[in-house]
Amino acid sequence: MQNWKSHIDRDHPCWDGYRVLLDRLPDGGFPGPEALCRLLPPGQAGAGKPIVFRAAAEIPGVAYERHIFETGEVSTRENNWHDLFNALVWCRFPYLKSAMNEVHYRHLDEEKEGRRGDRRDALTLLDESGVIVFSRNGNLLSALRARDWNEAFVDRRDAWNEAGIMVCGHAILEKFLAPYKALTAHALLVPLHEAACVADFDALLAEGVRDGSLLSSTRDLSPLPLMGIPGWWGGGEQDAGFYADRDVFRDPGNKKSR
Repeated sequence: MQNWKSHIDRDHPCWDGYRVLLDRLPDGGFPGPEALCRLLPPGQAGAGKPIVFRAAAEIPGVAYERHIFETGEVSTRENNWHDLFNALVWCRFPYLKSAMNEVHYRHLDEEKEGRRGDRRDALTLLDESGVIVFSRNGNLLSALRARDWNEAFVDRRDAWNEAGIMVCGHAILEKFLAPYKALTAHALLVPLHEAACVADFDALLAEGVRDGSLLSSTRDLSPLPLMGIPGWWGGGEQDAGFYADRDVFRDPGNKKSR
């Protein structure tokens, strides 16, 4: 695939934290496992084994999470956007991804008739379609949790200037190749104390996922219409009419997401 970077709107805020990784990848053909391995932070490991990206064709047909935990090898398909973005999330959040993999692995034997438990469902949602919103403004987080979109996006608009949004769901990154107004993520809302250090956020998230204090069930995730975030919608003004669209900014009783 030629000029693959041209498909990515690097100026969009969803790529914050990923631009430096994209810059390190070659501009020519679609990056493969070898190029992606060079982005991994030194010394990072999953379950005590160094993480490496391995061509999917070279990996036997075994359970995905089990194979990562036991070998450190992450199956990566050739010329595949979904797996490319998964690799980028591994490079940006190595501790978080390793913690999610570890929890998946430790609950594999608890499954019955192939059905995952609520904790693994929550991990999968965060891994695929997750964003992390952290803020010291408790009113903003409460409004998001209550799905009070007018308060969250209009009344508390200034609070977003000091909030942080980290995309950790690789399927969400893939959707930003062709974004749309109703694009909705599963948000993990994390309150920050004044002394919290955002630089250590990957390790903080990993600890909270591993011990269940941040994420223990799907109820810990909140739907978040991403284009409502100030500055995230490039298709026009984010005015009163924009937020009045109930097909996007749904009432709390309507749980359907897109």
